[in-house]
Amino acid sequence: MKFTGKVWKFGADIDTDAIIPARYLNTSDPEELAKHCMEDADPEFVNKVSPGDIILADKNFGCGSSREHAPISIKGAKVSCVVAKSFARIFYRNSFNMGLPIFESEEAYDKCDEGDVIEVDADNGVIRNITKGIEFNVAPIPPFMQQLIEDGGLMAHIEKRGK
Repeated sequence: MKFTGKVWKFGADIDTDAIIPARYLNTSDPEELAKHCMEDADPEFVNKVSPGDIILADKNFGCGSSREHAPISIKGAKVSCVVAKSFARIFYRNSFNMGLPIFESEEAYDKCDEGDVIEVDADNGVIRNITKGIEFNVAPIPPFMQQLIEDGGLMAHIEKRGK
């Protein structure tokens, strides 16, 4: 599993309210939530991001409330994956449950600039900064979690396996 896209950088402690503001929680429709993804962190994000792009963040991404709307909005915005130094525990779990690939890397945030094109190789645990010609390690996603992502999230995985 590989993801290649342009980097959009966000700082430390980006909470779920910054990812999807509470005022939009009257729906769980991914397309509607995508229109407001990262709105309180960067009001222009949805106008700049392209399908397949990658969010790169400092530590503690997804802190705050336990809402599943946060990874749904990111996935709905067609962001291919999120790479951060660390994730809030509930966001980490919700992301896999919703089928959003996330990766922890201590190095990526400091070695990539916004606008760089990177490739995340989930199978081999490598991030390649194509723009700068450098690479570094990332914790690979365990096979079971990769299967959740490939199936589209936990509910889709259960449905697929139940047949």
